[in-house]
Amino acid sequence: MLNLLKYCSQCFELLLLNSGGPLKAGKSRVLYGVSEVFPIVALVGLGKQENKSNPLEERDEAKEAIRTAIAAGCHSLGETNISKILVDSCGDGEAAAEGAHLAVFKYQDLKSKKKPIPTEAVNCLEGLGVEVLTRSYDWAKQRNMNAFLSVTRGSAEPPVFLELSYRGNDLSDEKPLAIVGKGVTFDTGGISLKPPANMDKMRADMGGFIPLCENMPGSRATKPGDVVVASNGKSIQIDNTDAEGRLILADALHYASQHKPRAMINMATLTGAMAVALGSGAVGVFSNSSALWEVMHKAGTISGDRVWRMPLWKHYSSQEFVTCDHWMHMDIAGVMENKDEVPYLGKGMSGRPTRTVAHFAELIASGKSEL
Repeated sequence: MLNLLKYCSQCFELLLLNSGGPLKAGKSRVLYGVSEVFPIVALVGLGKQENKSNPLEERDEAKEAIRTAIAAGCHSLGETNISKILVDSCGDGEAAAEGAHLAVFKYQDLKSKKKPIPTEAVNCLEGLGVEVLTRSYDWAKQRNMNAFLSVTRGSAEPPVFLELSYRGNDLSDEKPLAIVGKGVTFDTGGISLKPPANMDKMRADMGGFIPLCENMPGSRATKPGDVVVASNGKSIQIDNTDAEGRLILADALHYASQHKPRAMINMATLTGAMAVALGSGAVGVFSNSSALWEVMHKAGTISGDRVWRMPLWKHYSSQEFVTCDHWMHMDIAGVMENKDEVPYLGKGMSGRPTRTVAHFAELIASGKSEL
């Protein structure tokens, strides 16, 4: 990182005064011909420095201001068609790097003439030390994962139960952190067909320790009223085939529980009601563990991608598929897509709350939790 303010701070102050005055927080202004070293410079507004924390906001406001400001500068410079941008740390190199990277990131792989194939992803993961196991229909059937398999019946595409394992050290007897995700690669709703509007976005219901499948209508598709027996022996009556997420998660959670994890989290776009309740402001979470909640809440404060705890009282329901003492469900329906709510994220699928979960895993691995 280059400290641009130290390089020419007085020059920038004079230029600001002569080009419209001080900048508001999150805004940027592009200056040309500043010097031979930096012919084009984007100045950004960080806002009032005293606003570093606000308990009511439940996030580090200083970090968030840097992410937002750096992203604004990168967007402005991107319009000049320059090929390289040097970023000032603004006092927090990590936050500045996040703002810059997330602002300019574009997924372009599918625009290439060479179509990516699954083995490329596997090779990439294995190169990072991740063990990739792809489980077949027969494997799932042998384990009586009938809730998961009931969702797949209407599709010509075979289901895959994807298991990814990463060991950061040689402590093979250490209890793992289990992450489970809904892996519906395309969701029509099945027999309970979704409205056609925005159905093209129904290929984004994915994340984690993943049961992969399509939810399609067809002559063999599961029908409303059908009853299946999940892998833990519990029977489930299916009233709406568009509620497929809880079916595939039921078997995945039971399978993950058998690994005796120290903690388990699952992520899914499970309910539209969560989007109504919280919108894009936070991920709604349910947990049977206050210790787990405290760590995840701290992670969200650091990342700026917040979480909000919802009640998991017996008044509402009992949890029959999780035997782990430290478990959390993260409903990402409200944050799956970014329009313009988060200024340093591009429009479309947001990838939230990946950064929060990454910080969560880091806090646990570093021993900074009671888990």
